[in-house]
Amino acid sequence: MTVDLTAHLTATTTTPATAPTTSAGPRPPSRGTEVGNPTDLHHPSRHKALPAVAPYRSLRPRPVRWWSLVFVAAWLALWWLATEQRWVAPLFLPPPEAVLKAFGQAVRGDQGGDPLWVHAQWSSLRVFGAFILAVLTAVPVGIAMGVNRWAQALLDPLLEFYRPLPPLAYLPLIVIWLGIDEASKWLLIYLACFAPIALAARSGTHNATAEQINALRSLGATHWQMLRYVIIPAALPDILVGLRIAMGFAWTTLVAAEMVAATQGLGQMVLNASNFLRTDIVVMGIFVIGTIALVLDALLRRLEQWLLPWHGR
Repeated sequence: MTVDLTAHLTATTTTPATAPTTSAGPRPPSRGTEVGNPTDLHHPSRHKALPAVAPYRSLRPRPVRWWSLVFVAAWLALWWLATEQRWVAPLFLPPPEAVLKAFGQAVRGDQGGDPLWVHAQWSSLRVFGAFILAVLTAVPVGIAMGVNRWAQALLDPLLEFYRPLPPLAYLPLIVIWLGIDEASKWLLIYLACFAPIALAARSGTHNATAEQINALRSLGATHWQMLRYVIIPAALPDILVGLRIAMGFAWTTLVAAEMVAATQGLGQMVLNASNFLRTDIVVMGIFVIGTIALVLDALLRRLEQWLLPWHGR
C-alpha cells in the first residue's frame, strides 16, 4: 500500500499542469469568469439596479434663518439684561420698555409733533423719489461706460472723484445752490445712490461673453439688438445688486439730508430728539429706519429671484 501511494504521488507531480478533461465532467471556468468574479456577465452583481443620482444641490450656502432669529433674540435679551442690571446708564442705553413706550407715543403723536407715520411718509417720499431718479439715469450711464470707451473716458473720472466723498462734505455747496427746500434733500440722496448703481451697471456689462456677441454679429444683429438681448440681460444681476447697495446708501444719507431745515422726517425726528437727550426716541427712530430698510431689501431680493430665477444655479 505504501509503495502504491508513493508511486501515485510521483506520477501526479511529474504530469503536465494541464488538467485532463472528461466528457462527463463540467468544463472548468476560464480566467476572468470564475465563480464570484464580478466581470462575469451572468454574475448576480451585474444585474443589480444602479444607485439613484443625488438631486442637484446649489453650492451657495443656504440661509440659516432660524439661527438668525435666535441670534436676534439673544441680542435683545442681552440689551434687556444690560439695562436691567444697570450695566449702562439709561441716558446712554435706554431699556427696551422705554423704547416701546416712545414708539407708542410717536404713533399717537403725543410728543408734541407730527405722528410717526407722517415722518415715515416724508422720509419714504424723499428716498424713493431720489432713488427712482438715480435708477433712471445711472443705469444708462453705467451701460454706456461699459460699452463705449469714450463715455468711460468722459464720465469715469468724475464718478470716481465724487464717489468716496461723504455727503456732508458737499452738503453746504448743495444748500448754496438749491437752498433749503426739498430739491437739496433729493439731490443729496440722488448723488448717494447714483455712484453704486452706475458702477454696478458698468461692471455688469463685462458679463457678456465674446462668443455671445460674435454669435449675434454673425446673425446680423444691430448694436441696439446686442444691447437688448445680450448686454443688458448679462448686466442685470450686477445692476440689482447695485440697487440694493444704493437703497442702503439712500437711508444712510437720509439723516444728513433732513438736517437742512426739515420739519418732518425720520431723520429730523432723531436729530431733534438728540438735542434734548431723548435717547429712547433716538433708538426708536433707528429701529424704525432699520426695519423699513430691511423690508425694502427683502423686496429687492424677491425682485431678483423673480427676474433672475437662473442666477446662481
